[in-house]
Amino acid sequence: MKLVVVSAGLSVPSSTRLLADRLAAAVSRQAEARVEVEVVELRDLAVEIAHNFTNGFAGRKLAAAQEAVTGADGLIAVTPVFTASYSGLFKSFFDVLDKDALAGKPVLIAATGGTARHSLVLEHALRPMFAYLRAVVVPTGVYAASEDWGAEGLDGRIERAAGELAGLMRGLTQGLSGAGREEPEALPVVPFAEQLARLAAS
Repeated sequence: MKLVVVSAGLSVPSSTRLLADRLAAAVSRQAEARVEVEVVELRDLAVEIAHNFTNGFAGRKLAAAQEAVTGADGLIAVTPVFTASYSGLFKSFFDVLDKDALAGKPVLIAATGGTARHSLVLEHALRPMFAYLRAVVVPTGVYAASEDWGAEGLDGRIERAAGELAGLMRGLTQGLSGAGREEPEALPVVPFAEQLARLAAS
């Protein structure tokens, strides 16, 4: 299974990337199968994303990131909170994806911020955006405020959300692996009038 992690953190080191890595590790533990993890750092793509808006062409690194997201079995998307919403860089990356790239794809949403007051960004901004893109967003989103690091509760949210994403990814890959199997032979359809005639004669 292939898991792609999109991190919109800007600093190095980044709490956004730290949360993304912890989520990816938790999904890998719970997937019950080998998971290939690829991380897309959006700060490295900022210039190519801007150029894509102005000239309509994706640069080499951006095109590779778009292909990775499109081909993933599952996606973790993590953004820092800017002005009570996702960052502009985060939104811009998903704006330059193909409109069908996330259709039916399992997605775990997460965000980091300086205060717990912004935790509703998951429900008011990220979840509606991914619903519009027709992704399948797991029920549990993970928000980490500054005070959450090392505090009780964050680990449990990470594990619960990771389990939900791992379950969806397993279901998707199992469904695809069975797509080529032969369907059982259908039973013959007997018209209702013929069934009545058989009953009358018996």
